[in-house]
Amino acid sequence: MKFVVIACLCASASVAVGCADGAGVPTSPSASTAVTSLAASPRSGALHVSKECGGFNGAPGSFCMIESSNLKAIEVDSKILYLQPEKLFTPVGSDVILDLPGPGNNKAFGHCSLALGVCTFEGGTGKFTLFRADVVVSKDPDPRSPLWYWEGTYSFGPQG
Repeated sequence: MKFVVIACLCASASVAVGCADGAGVPTSPSASTAVTSLAASPRSGALHVSKECGGFNGAPGSFCMIESSNLKAIEVDSKILYLQPEKLFTPVGSDVILDLPGPGNNKAFGHCSLALGVCTFEGGTGKFTLFRADVVVSKDPDPRSPLWYWEGTYSFGPQG
């Protein structure tokens, strides 16, 4: 029995000495670099978008097109599809899909109520998997203009 205990103690000491170089410890340089990279990967900031809504008529299939965006991920000519367009101007609002042009499955999923003047996006596919945005929606002051604006914040990264 004494030999088993001594053997276990010696094995533990050998493991401790073998790890003393820091290679297997989570605080070693390679592990901390990975942790730092992961912590630094979420991106966030202010969001400024203008959209042209000449294609919106309140009927199924209504949409708006992105005219400008300060966020590279939201490309010009992206389409905002309104899934319940008849409810968009009510407090209940409409679910929306931000669909990028071109190949790939890059969509952001959200909800907008123009009665409340807000849109929120949470998640999506492709580059929008970890996307989140909260924006205030406003119409161009010229009543003849089809332009609308989003002003708010966005982030990409794990929801915490």
